[in-house]
Amino acid sequence: MRDSRRPRIVLAVLVLISITMILLDLRGGASGPLGPLRALGATVIGPLERATASFVIPVRTYVQSVAGVGDKDRIIAELTAENDNLRAELDTVANDKARIADLEELLGLIDVNEYVTVPGQIIAVGPAQGFAWTVTVDAGSRDGVEPDMSVISGKGLVGRVISVSPSTATVLLLVDATSTVGGRLAGTSQIGIVSGTGRQDALQMQLLDPLAVVDVGETIVTFGSEGDRPYAPGIPIGTVKELRGTEGQLTRSAIVEPYVDVSVLDIVGIVLRAPDRPDRTPITPGSTSTQGSP
Repeated sequence: MRDSRRPRIVLAVLVLISITMILLDLRGGASGPLGPLRALGATVIGPLERATASFVIPVRTYVQSVAGVGDKDRIIAELTAENDNLRAELDTVANDKARIADLEELLGLIDVNEYVTVPGQIIAVGPAQGFAWTVTVDAGSRDGVEPDMSVISGKGLVGRVISVSPSTATVLLLVDATSTVGGRLAGTSQIGIVSGTGRQDALQMQLLDPLAVVDVGETIVTFGSEGDRPYAPGIPIGTVKELRGTEGQLTRSAIVEPYVDVSVLDIVGIVLRAPDRPDRTPITPGSTSTQGSP
């Protein structure tokens, strides 16, 4: 029979040597008998580890970044879409607020003057029928609109209707160089002819009385037309900005700043009918005589 004790003895000796070396290394630290071997291992293996790390870490980082590109693009796209939606909502809210404000102003002017009015919105801007300053509104004959009706906004006179279709109407703006309207100074009741200049920020009023006293800043309103067409009475036109000529000159006029800025028109009203005038009682001789006179 083979002696089986020899391998066991050899294994026991090797285990004992290993335990002894470990104990010596732990007790001696860097100065122990195994210190030189550890230093040699670090000298040989350390550069290999650093070289491997310098290659492995960038590759791992690149792989991770490539794997995350899809997620980043998706997140950016989602945030961009959400930002666009928020901007659109803000624009819509601001636009709605502006329209509500325009409508409230219009209702205020209608209430004061008791006009029967149909609202409309500007849907087109541009020259039409030989006129330079015109707009199109989305209200027409089926809404009761007819030519030569006054068009107003909450701030004052916009112009007059010059043509009508079933669903739209073309409006000649007050600032057109061919437009004229009778105006009255609200403070002194002096009258004159207000004409467009072709500029959106200026009108001209030719005063009928060259001796009339006119102050800068006075309000001008329409004095009305026969049958309230093309202009209903009492619609604000603008304010006196500048006077030209001196009292007594035949060509005395005023530069008028219009209340309505035609470049920002949106909601307007077409005046279908001005308030009914009360019946007038004829004046007969003696009706104004003093009671109890001899």
